Amino acid sequence: MTDLAIQTHALSKHYGPLAALDRVNMHVERGSVYGFLGRNGAGKTTTLRILAGLAPATGGSAHVLGFEAGRDNIAILQRTGFVIDKMLLPYMTGRELLRFNKGFFPTWSDTVARRYAEALEIPMDRKFKKLSHGNKTKLCLLLALAQSPELLVLDEPTSSLDPLVTDQLLRVLVEDFANDGRTILMSSHHLSEVEKIADWVGILDHGRLLLEARLDDIRARYRRIRVAGEQMPATSPEILTASASEGVTEYVLCAGEDQFLADLRNNGANILEVLPMNLSEIFVELVGKEKNHVPVETLA
Repeated sequence: MTDLAIQTHALSKHYGPLAALDRVNMHVERGSVYGFLGRNGAGKTTTLRILAGLAPATGGSAHVLGFEAGRDNIAILQRTGFVIDKMLLPYMTGRELLRFNKGFFPTWSDTVARRYAEALEIPMDRKFKKLSHGNKTKLCLLLALAQSPELLVLDEPTSSLDPLVTDQLLRVLVEDFANDGRTILMSSHHLSEVEKIADWVGILDHGRLLLEARLDDIRARYRRIRVAGEQMPATSPEILTASASEGVTEYVLCAGEDQFLADLRNNGANILEVLPMNLSEIFVELVGKEKNHVPVETLA
């Protein structure tokens, strides 16, 4: 059995001349919480739809739990809880949808379904089409969790949820799902929420994977550095961005902090600040650059 719950190789999707995905190599470890980040239109939902067998790839390949997406769709769907389109049979109530879905999944748990229906305060006797957007999202998540899947794939799961329910949902995902050794792939543009629960992060922009690494490694390697001095370097392999104003140069560094600082001091620079960066700050720097960024760390 592979150690990867999801693996893509040169995964591509074109709509005419538009490249929605451009040779994406993605690695999601089993038992991890993987935050899949990107702006609207970056290609996140396209990737998830290919994994679910809802859209064909133009090129490359994708494997989910060892099965090939697009060929072994039934095996994938039996083992994976997908919350992507958030569309269910509109005239069924929540209770009717539970009974309808139960027969498709041999690992279905009525206990889990009842627990989350109560915990998430879902009006189970109301027809799906009558639910608010937030309750539709919660019901879709409930159905996925009740499958007791090995893998949970979520597309913007906290959209339209209030902060209290969002916090509750994140706790459910970690305490009741990830801590049981199962895998979560969560697409989102709410970076602060991802940072609370993810241990791996992939950042997609314009269909290309800019970075894939452990979150701890990303936070350890990226630094914002402010220095005073004349003729400071503007480019080097370690520098992600550099800007200068009134004798002060600010760098965003993606690796090699100790050696970079030593070189600056040897050139007479006065180090003013060395600051850690959170995931939101790193994301803004990465997607704001025109050139592609070399990943901090990827799986072989």
